[in-house]
Amino acid sequence: MSEKNRRMIPAIVLGTHTMGLAIIRSLGQMGVPVVVIYYEKVDMGYRSKYVQESIFSESPESSEEAFIDIIVKCRGKYGKCVIFPSDDASLFVVAKNKNFLSEYHFLACPDWEKVKLVVDKKFTYELAENCGIPAPKTMVPKNETEVKEFCELIGYPCLIKPCFSHRYYDHFKKKMTKVESLDQAVLAFREADSFGIEVMVQELIPGDDTLGVNYNSFVFGDTAPVEFVAEKVRLSPPKFGVPRVVRGRWIPEVAEVGRKTVRAFGYEGYSCTEFKKDPRDDTYKLMELNGRHNRSSLLSLKCGVNFPFIEYKSHVSGEFPMQTQSKTEVVWIDEFRDLYQSFVSAKEEALSFKSFVDPYLRNHVFAVFDRNDMGPFFTRVHGLVRRMF
Repeated sequence: MSEKNRRMIPAIVLGTHTMGLAIIRSLGQMGVPVVVIYYEKVDMGYRSKYVQESIFSESPESSEEAFIDIIVKCRGKYGKCVIFPSDDASLFVVAKNKNFLSEYHFLACPDWEKVKLVVDKKFTYELAENCGIPAPKTMVPKNETEVKEFCELIGYPCLIKPCFSHRYYDHFKKKMTKVESLDQAVLAFREADSFGIEVMVQELIPGDDTLGVNYNSFVFGDTAPVEFVAEKVRLSPPKFGVPRVVRGRWIPEVAEVGRKTVRAFGYEGYSCTEFKKDPRDDTYKLMELNGRHNRSSLLSLKCGVNFPFIEYKSHVSGEFPMQTQSKTEVVWIDEFRDLYQSFVSAKEEALSFKSFVDPYLRNHVFAVFDRNDMGPFFTRVHGLVRRMF
């Protein structure tokens, strides 16, 4: 490590895929020494030039005790660090063990009781209903009889949506399942139940991908939150997937409902709240609240709001640098997902060539490619080629 970096407390990033890479670059550009613990072979962030050292581990869910032990042992090697969970799996485990781990490190995550509300989505929608926050109609069936009953109450088409998103995605490589009939609903319930995954029946909010928005904020005590708003442009897969193109755009109505939601949840630190505008009543409705940095975090960094470094400084020195969105028309592109999904969904999306290339012609930032930090890009390409052959 350089002499400058030695004077700064290291950060340990847990997980180094898209979200982890964004945290690594956000901190590394500010001179923070970065150590990573990664557990997915498809990860690429650990190859970033900003990573001082990398440690491979079993996943936090499959080997929780061993994962916690690695974090604890880092205290002896690196001193007291700031721990950044980058996905739901690591957030879940670190928050659950926060009292114990706090003896060794600073933890960039809320207490377990708060995290449980946002990782387990049935609690998210229950609290939203109790607090008067607009959200889709949601019910949690315990058996196939209740699946039938709830689907009839909500109406088709509707969604079979997991309570724990990351577990469902690990098995099915999608965030949820759209169902058009009772047979489809029961089948989706059975498939999830076979893996012990609890699901919800949820109302389908109509409208295309561009009606989805993100409200990103950092709340620190009684100070005004640092905020950033972005709107989704394209998802992978379309309609029910993860973002692949996102545009920074300040929308006052989103900021207003976002502040209300974060206050209602009593959430401190960083969070990313997702809404979708319901064209039937022009209301932004809560889709989920994430207690870790989001997939498109490099977008807010490009726009001048460095959420990971703000969080880092709040833990290390209690500082709370006020930053605001300085650019609004910047676009974030997950280049690998966008190229692939635009090809396989060409007929469904019917994108014109002009619509496809438009984000690339604007002021943009890629999820992986960075000419000043090429290691992750080459690692991602190599991984994809290896999987193909």
